[in-house]
Amino acid sequence: MHPDATFRMDEDAARAFVRDEGFGMLFATTPDGPRVAQVPVVSGPDGTLRFHLGRRNAMTPHLAGTAALFVVQGPHAYISPRWYDTGPDAVPTWNYVSVEVEGIVRPIDHAGLREQVDAMADKYEADPKWSVAGMDPCKAEGLFGAITGFELVPTAWRGTAKLSQNKPAAVRDRVARALGDHALTPWMRTA
Repeated sequence: MHPDATFRMDEDAARAFVRDEGFGMLFATTPDGPRVAQVPVVSGPDGTLRFHLGRRNAMTPHLAGTAALFVVQGPHAYISPRWYDTGPDAVPTWNYVSVEVEGIVRPIDHAGLREQVDAMADKYEADPKWSVAGMDPCKAEGLFGAITGFELVPTAWRGTAKLSQNKPAAVRDRVARALGDHALTPWMRTA
């Protein structure tokens, strides 16, 4: 994460960002070398992040008990020094929102995996909602036989919202206007 404290997100903001985004990259070191998997997560009330991977994923057999890093990347954009309008000595940068969650991975049982899948469907499905309960039981068992559930128990939350907060308000406003309808613009306007 960015070393400048001006850009740090507090833990509550970092947790809310991860909960709202719901998707990121899980990094872990395995006996076969470093690996990454893209995973949807469901945040538990205790801060754990529940997710699942395909049983055949190269990370799956190595995750239980390992330290891992989960990264959620939000909107980001190149920022031209011309937008600062502060003279020829400004340099380009990149503004972004990102959170890292460090923790220990532990497996969850079949009931916990079912809760994770149900919670994910409940969050993202529109009415009428798809559900495991609506599936043929044999096909549902096949689904759960092909995936493995885990939870990341966080030991550290590190969030960065680098949104030109180190610049005067007029400069931040020019940058936001230059970005137009970019996904980062609302973040810039509330920084």
